[in-house]
Amino acid sequence: MARAPRSLAGEVVAITGGGRGIGRATAAALLAAGARVAIGDIEPGLAARTAAELGSGALGLELDVTDSASFAGFLDAVESELGPLDVIVNNAGIMPVGPFEAESEATARRLVDINVHGVILGSKLALARFLPRGRGRIVNIASVAGKGGFPGGATYCATKHAVAGLSETLRVEYGARGIGVTTICPTVVHTELGSGLPRARGMRYAEPEDVAAAIVDALRIGRSEVYVPREMGVLMRLGQVLPRRVVDFCMRITRADQVLSAPDRAARAAYEARMAAEEEAGVGKEPEPVG
Repeated sequence: MARAPRSLAGEVVAITGGGRGIGRATAAALLAAGARVAIGDIEPGLAARTAAELGSGALGLELDVTDSASFAGFLDAVESELGPLDVIVNNAGIMPVGPFEAESEATARRLVDINVHGVILGSKLALARFLPRGRGRIVNIASVAGKGGFPGGATYCATKHAVAGLSETLRVEYGARGIGVTTICPTVVHTELGSGLPRARGMRYAEPEDVAAAIVDALRIGRSEVYVPREMGVLMRLGQVLPRRVVDFCMRITRADQVLSAPDRAARAAYEARMAAEEEAGVGKEPEPVG
């Protein structure tokens, strides 16, 4: 018998990278479902502006997901302002693309710090709050790129493989203790992060609102793995059982191998410039230890 959807009214949800794109759309969808939502974002002022635009029930706070003190302070403020945390959505992530051999060490480290360590840190800090209560849910934004390999995004794909593996392990490890874990695997989403990426033949891309709706549905039903669009799950699972040469052939004829390797650089210029500026400024970089 199918489980009855549970209400999200009054639940406290914290979203990282919530100032724009998927995070913002998720905040809006959760507010519409009656939740109280905290938006965290590293860009100064963006979280507060987004919260103000979304209206009552939203709280905007600055957050660096690679910094333990920043993340802990964010969740402390969420619970102080909104109440005990029920759900964390580890959404913050970056996606610089290009040939692997041309990727700088700084870019690779930043990808891992934000996309992987940020999710690990957020999950640990949330668990510290969830476990004494015997309830809570972690939602981690992975990607279809975390279930396959796409030229032009080797380190990005590696980080999303890590998120998928982490999420599945946490689901098994903490399920019996009342903690739910959901992995969200979208295809390319029409956001700034996904700008300028060519479309593979036969592949639907998603809107931020599609991902947000899938997250809300997963929270209501308790789903552990969700693909957006849904048919991507069938395709990715099929790719796991087909011979490798067949998968490679399908990648070539659908041009899926060009999604990250042949972007429209002009269309991605604004995003790449912001990423470069943040990298130069050390935004999202784990601080050096003292002493």
